[in-house]
Parts: sequence; C-alpha cells; structure tokens
Amino acid sequence: MRGRRSAILSRDLVSFLPKPVAPYYEESSATRHNRRSRLSRATERNFFTANTSRIIYRFPATEERFVIPWTLLDKAQVPGGGGELRLMRRGGEFSIMLGPNQLMNSRLSGSEEALATLAIEKIRTHERPQILIGGLGMGFTLRAALAALGSKAQIVVAELVPAVVRWARGPMGEVFGKSLIDPRVSIRETDVSDLIRTSRSSFDAILLDVDNGPEGLTREANDALYDRDGLSAARAALQPGGVLAVWSSGPNPGFTQRLRKAGFGVDETRVRANGGRGGARHVVWIATRL
Repeated sequence: MRGRRSAILSRDLVSFLPKPVAPYYEESSATRHNRRSRLSRATERNFFTANTSRIIYRFPATEERFVIPWTLLDKAQVPGGGGELRLMRRGGEFSIMLGPNQLMNSRLSGSEEALATLAIEKIRTHERPQILIGGLGMGFTLRAALAALGSKAQIVVAELVPAVVRWARGPMGEVFGKSLIDPRVSIRETDVSDLIRTSRSSFDAILLDVDNGPEGLTREANDALYDRDGLSAARAALQPGGVLAVWSSGPNPGFTQRLRKAGFGVDETRVRANGGRGGARHVVWIATRL
C-alpha cells in the first residue's frame, strides 16, 4: 500500500531493529479501523510497520534510511595530468577519490599512522630529528609523527596538490586539529621528489605516502621516487643511519630488492588499514641507510 511498508520478521531478528518508538500489541480490525479514522493520511505515511508474531513495532519513516549519501565538496586536478581528485563527505566521514578509486578515508588511518611510528622508532635516539613527509593526505602520518616526536623535532610536509592543503585547512579542519599550526611543522606545496633531489644528508627520516606506493595510480612521474635513481637520491638525502619509510597498498617484491641494491637494510611490515580493528592489509617498508 502506498505510504506503508511491512515486513514479516522472526523474533530472532527483532534485536536488529532500530529502537521502536513504542510497542503496539496486535489489535482487532474494529480497533484498527477506529484508530485509522483518528489519524490523517499524512501522519500514517510517516510510519512503517514491522510485524512479529506477537508485537507490531512502528518506526518513523526517517529511520528507514540507514545510509547517508556522499556529498561532493570539491574537485582538484593533479598536476602533470594525474587525473581529478574529489573530496567527498558523508556525515563526519571524508573520502578522497580518484576516478572509481578511494585513495584515503578518514576512518581508515592505521597503516598511515604505522608509517610514522615504525620509522620514528628507528631514530628514537636522534636528539633533533629532521623529518620529511611526502604527501599530506588526511594528515594521519603527520599527526602520528607529531605524537611520537619531541619538541626539538622539525617536520617538513611536501604536498603536490595545493587543494589538498586547502581542504586540510578548510572542510577537514576538524580532522587535522591543530597539527598544521604546530611550530614543528612546515608545509611546502611542491613535489617531494624535488626536495629529495636537492638535499644532501639533511633528514633523519623520509616518509613517503605518495600515490599508491611503488605501483602508483595518479602520476607516472611518481614512479621516479621508487626506481633505482629515486632510491639513490633518497639515500643521499638521509643522514647516516637515517630511515626511508614507504607506504604501499600491497606487496612488491621487486621494490624490496631495489631497496637492498640501493644500499638500505630493509624491514617489510604488513599493517591493517584500520590498525587493530582490521581492514585491508597494506605494506610499510622501513629501509635504513647502511
């Protein structure tokens, strides 16, 4: 019937229903007729009914819609023909999309945080660590690094897409908190590979959360970070004993071998997208300059 929806549910399924407005015991046809005569059709359309063997639960129709739709907040082109990024929001959840691919989600931060914590653990004895982070994203790696580092540390974040920085300071401000105004942080709107190539023994750690890892999605130019020449440049930009940490959406045995050939000692760790709560399995390489 138009304006009403019914579902015959077993007792076992009642526990999965939203909290009812009120329970209504089964009523006779005469009682139901009298009740309906007192309610306008508009009021009746505001409810739907789930019938159990003994009790009728009636819920506001608004509770029928359990999924909040995504809203497009902004778009931005990736420099160098890398495609179009889209910033999406659903309630308090954010997503950055590239075509049909979700690059990051504000509810999935475990592996990006591990990128920072695993790397910083390797340099914990360094008194004034200098850190370079490639890729701002949603700030998971940055915030984890700030939490793990002392007051004498300095962090440079290189972000290629200016709009990502603008989103961090605008619609995603609550996600980033005070991390962007932390005195230890400086933001550079540039290609991280340019900073790496022009640096010599400058950093205690370089953390790369760029594209999709060694097998990128957005820009072919990003591949130069992970090839033989790119790894040699990263090694030269590190201080002796420094760490190159690389995030990836999945394993890449060839990349592991390139790291070793470039003069790094390599630890490869599988981490979950949502930390201890599960999610997809990502990979973090911790490569120490030998």
